[in-house]
Formats: sequence, C-alpha cells, structure tokens
Amino acid sequence: MRILIKLSGEALGEDGVLFDFEQIRRVAEVIAELRRADYEVAIVIGGGNIWRGRRGPAASMDAVTADQMGMLGTVINSLAMRDALERAGHEACVMSAVEMTRFAEPHVPHRATRLLQNGCIVLFAAGTGDPFHSTDTSAAQRAAEIGADALLMAKNIDGIYDKNPKDHPDAKLFRDLTYAAALSMNQRAIDQGALLLLKEVRFPKLFVFDLKTPENILRAARGENLGTLLHP
Repeated sequence: MRILIKLSGEALGEDGVLFDFEQIRRVAEVIAELRRADYEVAIVIGGGNIWRGRRGPAASMDAVTADQMGMLGTVINSLAMRDALERAGHEACVMSAVEMTRFAEPHVPHRATRLLQNGCIVLFAAGTGDPFHSTDTSAAQRAAEIGADALLMAKNIDGIYDKNPKDHPDAKLFRDLTYAAALSMNQRAIDQGALLLLKEVRFPKLFVFDLKTPENILRAARGENLGTLLHP
C-alpha cells in the first residue's frame, strides 16, 4: 500500500520552539514502523513552525516573496525529518519543486515512484514550486501523481467540524464526508484547492486527524475510525 502523509509544520515545533526534536523522533519512529509493515511512504511537511506566510507583521509583504519564504521553510523541515528517518534506520530522500541540488533532488514524479517502489521514503519539499498554493494542495497533487492509495493529513485539529470547535463547544465532528460535501461547507481544516483537486481526480481516501499522538498516523494508515474520512 502506498500512502502520502501530510504533516503540519507545527508537528515539528510550536509555541515559540522551531524544532521539538523529541516530537520529530517520535514521528520518524512511527513512519519507520509503517515501512517495516511494507507501506510505501511519501511525506509533505508544512512550514508553519518557521514561517506562517502573510500574517501578522508580514501581512504587508509582497505575496510572492512571502510564499517563497514559506517554501524554503518546508525544505528545512524536510531535511530535519530526513535526518530523523535515517537515524531510525530507513533510507529517505528529499525532492524539491524548486531546484536546489546541493540540498535536495529535483522533483521528478517518475523517479519518486521508483524510489518508493525500492523502499525509500520520499519527502516532497517546496510545495508546488509556485506561490498562492498551500502545502495541503501540494500534498494532494503529489499523492495523485504517485498514485497513492490514501492521503493522511495530520493536523493540529482532530477532523472536520461543522463550526470551529475552539469557539463552539457544541461543534459536531464529521466522521465521513464526500469531497463535494466538504467543499460546500465553510470549513477551514483543509485548503479548498486541495479538496477540488482530490474531487476532480476521484482520489480514493483522505484522512484528517490530530497529530498530538504520533501513533495516530499508524491508526489512520490501518483504516481505523479516526478523525474524518473523505472520499469521492
């Protein structure tokens, strides 16, 4: 089974800490366990622990420049995760959508597929390589490109709700949604561009769940009733 895991940048560090190396090690160990179970694993990591785009003091920045900084943040995070995966005993490779050959291989979908078939964990960095696209969208695109069986989105929220659960204690968690239903809602857990792409290609399974417990990645990969399942 081939899966793509989307990790938020906050999974690697938050609350003013760029990198929580104990959390990174725990996530790497879980991913290594998936490899031992013969899953082919690709990863996309956000850059939110380093750069949050056009927010706060950066709101007046040029949008393209701000998004380019975010792309670089994802490369840094991918290098950190590659190191942790290799120390956990598994081969890993970073592919960048923006050419930087001293740090990462260029993104070539056919080569990525070959690497996955040969047991290498592939980390896709620098988003889509273009501004105005979220890492959710790049994760959806890469999952479709490699023909993944499932996309696992590990977020800082445990699924899709009918309203913001932080503001509304009575918010309802959806366990099962079609892409069309999710697109019709005013939800903010997943970027709309990612949902549109997944709907158009009829991607088989998207799981949205909380990464506070890294073992949730294993549970989602096994198809347990966790978070929200989205499908055509």
